[in-house]
Amino acid sequence: MKKNKRKIFVTEHDHKRLTDLIERSTNSGSRDRTDLEELAAELENAKIVAPKRIPPDVVTMNSTVRVRDLENGKEYTYTLVFPDEADPAEGMISIVAPIGTALLGYACGDTIDWHVPSGTRRLEIVDLVYQPEAAGDYDL
Repeated sequence: MKKNKRKIFVTEHDHKRLTDLIERSTNSGSRDRTDLEELAAELENAKIVAPKRIPPDVVTMNSTVRVRDLENGKEYTYTLVFPDEADPAEGMISIVAPIGTALLGYACGDTIDWHVPSGTRRLEIVDLVYQPEAAGDYDL
């Protein structure tokens, strides 16, 4: 998903909820779950921190982030959510969507590679519009 090999940060709360999501989905015996394997690999390599210790510029669950497509210069705003809350038309991107997994744990200024059917898009994280932990919302 990402070519940038920098260690990502994930809160303890997000890590537990995402690990539970992976286990529930894997045990349901549903279709090929490459998306879950990608997310599991990201979590395995993440630095797990207490919510109050997450840097305020890191993308966590329920964060709203502004990204710039480095190919065409267009900017997009997304909120990273759990699958049952996803609504791409409203910018609510599931954590198991390739772009959702690509964003988790990275910070403002980081560049990520997002694989799409036509190839790879390079996105720069321009701004973290909202991060629950920085706002004191630890239970989202």
